[in-house]
Amino acid sequence: MSAIRQHVRKAPYFLPYQAAWRRDASRLKICAKARQVGLSYVDSYDSVVKAGVERGRDVWVMSRDENQAKQYIRYCRRWARILGLAAEDLGEQLLENDSAKVAPAQALRFPNGMCVFGLSSNPDAIVGKSGHVKLDEFALHRDQRTLYAVAKPVTQWGGTLAVISTHRGRHTVFNQIIREIKEGGNPMGWSLHEIPIQRAVAEGLVERINARSGSTYSREEWLEAQRAECIDEEQWLQEYCCIPADDQAAFIAFDLITACEEEGCARTHEQMLESPNALYLGVDIARKQDLCVLDLGEKIGDVVWDRIRLELRDRSFTQIEAELYRLLSLPGMQRACLDATGLGMQLAERAKERFGWVVEPITFTAAVKEKLAFELRRDFEERKLRLNPSDELRADLLALRKEVTLSGNIRFRGEAGDSHCDRTWALALRQHAARELIGPIVYSG
Repeated sequence: MSAIRQHVRKAPYFLPYQAAWRRDASRLKICAKARQVGLSYVDSYDSVVKAGVERGRDVWVMSRDENQAKQYIRYCRRWARILGLAAEDLGEQLLENDSAKVAPAQALRFPNGMCVFGLSSNPDAIVGKSGHVKLDEFALHRDQRTLYAVAKPVTQWGGTLAVISTHRGRHTVFNQIIREIKEGGNPMGWSLHEIPIQRAVAEGLVERINARSGSTYSREEWLEAQRAECIDEEQWLQEYCCIPADDQAAFIAFDLITACEEEGCARTHEQMLESPNALYLGVDIARKQDLCVLDLGEKIGDVVWDRIRLELRDRSFTQIEAELYRLLSLPGMQRACLDATGLGMQLAERAKERFGWVVEPITFTAAVKEKLAFELRRDFEERKLRLNPSDELRADLLALRKEVTLSGNIRFRGEAGDSHCDRTWALALRQHAARELIGPIVYSG
């Protein structure tokens, strides 16, 4: 045990910002961080120490989704082996709370009987529990306020609460806490850590990446490469520089978008051939500079799920038509709304001739765009869609802006790095297709 305590005390492996997080024993600590700087990695070490070494309390780690929860427990298993702790991987456990509600969790149990539990973001899962709580990527959780309200009492008998996240706009609970720390006198007594990418690089991140990947980047080269690979300045500032995006001007806000994101939505064409549910398609047409986007959704209950999103750039008319017909031929296809403006007119007419009432050509006018945009936002507000998480789609949605002209008319515009909100309009057309039916729903599969 003395060897373990010596390792815990020194922890020489960690970079300075990681070590600072590990050493911080505050009851409340919060970290705004850049992407992929290894903070969840060092935090998993801290969880193993808290459960298996230091006084032994259960640790409850709330991740954004099941995949992230499993990854966190994998990190914990690795640290348990390094520390020589005979931890038992219990796999998935069904946890029951005070209300007899059951939630799945990944569990790692230590010889002292304490566990690290990895859970997805279901606040009900930790009601009535006790120990330490970690809220990982807190700003991405769907109901941050409820999650925090449920998590805090878990620490009442000597536990600690740690919150880690990148920013997701200015109007998250995560950013609200940080603003109260910086601007409101920190009434709750948080210990604040901020790790923008520049600090991580200055403290040795690039050298670690080079050693792991075999690269030979200088610090300046690596930073320049990361910046160049961002869709726009907003992504760079928020995801890497710890500066929350100003989503006040966005027609569809960050929190609405992230609340509808769900890992694992995407499907293959072969899988969709077997779907027993109604399928809907939205198509935004372009041939040269802009994207041509084909967005296929599957409706389950009153929710439309992302299944296939094809993004075609500089493709011939024949190639676009071939991809379109492949999707329109799916057995469950009920309705497809196609942009019939300009270049889209011929494609929409030919598709309608071949597939009949399933295809509805839509000519974009200011009034039509206004209707589609407001319908789409309402679907986000009512959570009637699920999106496969995508930086490109998120940036596209956030780029949509509503303007009022001098004559009092509403118009929508948007530029999102590599598109003119083409993904957004394809999604809006898809949702419109799923909303207003023009013929009988007859499953042809």
